[in-house]
Amino acid sequence: MNRTQKKEIRQRQSTRQLMGIDRLTDYSVKTPKGELVFFLVRPDNLSVLSGEGIGSRVRALMELLRGTEVVTLRAMDSRESFEQNKIYYLQRMEEESNPAIRSLLRKDRAYLDEIQTLTASAREFAFVYSLERQGNESVEAQLTRMEKDIRDRGFHVRVARDQDLKRLLAVYYQQDVTTEYFESIDGERTVSDNAENDG
Repeated sequence: MNRTQKKEIRQRQSTRQLMGIDRLTDYSVKTPKGELVFFLVRPDNLSVLSGEGIGSRVRALMELLRGTEVVTLRAMDSRESFEQNKIYYLQRMEEESNPAIRSLLRKDRAYLDEIQTLTASAREFAFVYSLERQGNESVEAQLTRMEKDIRDRGFHVRVARDQDLKRLLAVYYQQDVTTEYFESIDGERTVSDNAENDG
């Protein structure tokens, strides 16, 4: 298959196919390689823990990772990056000859620095498990058991649900950290709003 044929095939694929996703459920991402469940973890503030406390957190994480072979760790930004904006302001300051405008650009750049400093710890962590159906145990029971196993090791955790999963995918693929609600179908909200207004 040549490059042109590959390009044509990719152009016909849906967004989900390009991302390697079959479908999203209320609690998982189904891929051709299996079903993935995300557990969102709220990290401890290590700066207030003693050396012994940090050591116990590390041991708990090691035990969790050793206890299963199908877990992956993910760490993602949950805030916007202003680096491109800061670079732009710096370039404009170098080009600008008007002292008043240079001062405004400097203040804008300092404000972006301040925002980034305040949100420096805005990271999101997730344990990603490959969900393997076990006997006649319901999915909800399996998720509850897995969540309890993580919680018993001292982690603050919850299962990522529909909107959480869409948000994680948006951050991963688009670095979109500002959207609050994600539609399942493009234009879904517009159609719903129009139906309500017509009724």
